Amino acid sequence: MYRGHFGLREPPFGLTPDTAFTFSASSHQEALNVLLVASTSGEGFIKITGDVGMGKTLLCRRFLSTLGDDYVAAYIPNPMLDFRGLLLALAEELGTPVDREADRHALIKAVNHALLGFARKGRKVIVILDEAQAMPIETLEALRLLSNLETEKRKLVQVVLFGQPELDQTLAEAPIRQLNQRITFHYQLGGLSRDETEQYVSHRLKVAGYAGDRLFAPGSIAALYKHAGGVPRLVNVIAHKALLAAYGEGAPQVSRKHVVRAAQDTPAAVHRVRSFRPALALAAAAVFGVAVWLFVV
Repeated sequence: MYRGHFGLREPPFGLTPDTAFTFSASSHQEALNVLLVASTSGEGFIKITGDVGMGKTLLCRRFLSTLGDDYVAAYIPNPMLDFRGLLLALAEELGTPVDREADRHALIKAVNHALLGFARKGRKVIVILDEAQAMPIETLEALRLLSNLETEKRKLVQVVLFGQPELDQTLAEAPIRQLNQRITFHYQLGGLSRDETEQYVSHRLKVAGYAGDRLFAPGSIAALYKHAGGVPRLVNVIAHKALLAAYGEGAPQVSRKHVVRAAQDTPAAVHRVRSFRPALALAAAAVFGVAVWLFVV
């Protein structure tokens, strides 16, 4: 579509978390620092929360990429599991063969055996759960019991919870208040500032191969920040549509009107204009290579 028009090697605003496009916003860097410091202690639970689209999964991948050979990471992206399902997932991540028909006691024994084996080799095990707000309360409590496994000198496993703000509400419930007390480090991700939004856009364009003059006009960045509210995922969505809009007009630069129209076409965007009308027919851009604007009068 617009890659050739703007001199891009690849799409700059994809939604799939890609560490090649990592931008160290202040909030993300602070959260990563918390994870790095906390992981050295080897004890307790670590909790990272952030609203939808704030980049928790990308942060998780960044953290995983920093862990050295003295760490063993068990990453569980789908926490909608009962305790037995969690044990099976852990065993698989730890490379421990188990009978999938085994009962809970046998699974705990197998996981504990694997953890002891890593401890004897001087390796730390970190269990990382993404979208932890979706985990059943009973499984969270079971996770706390699993974290009780220890040697005489240290815990055998450390747990990192990534989740939306609803996770805080879940952890405040009485049945799992003991788990909440074990959270030794916590950080809540914030959004991009106005300046960071501009730097973020420039960074992604550069990584995608753009080498020309300023592609997003100053007014377009202000509008992008306004409508995306500093949420990286929304910045990507609106910026991508704005590029389509500029391409459809044959414009060499993205203007404020392109961003506003893109925001109108994005239900999750922060709409602060008094009246909106349907804006984009993006399917036409994909099929014909032209962005067609539809106005309802």
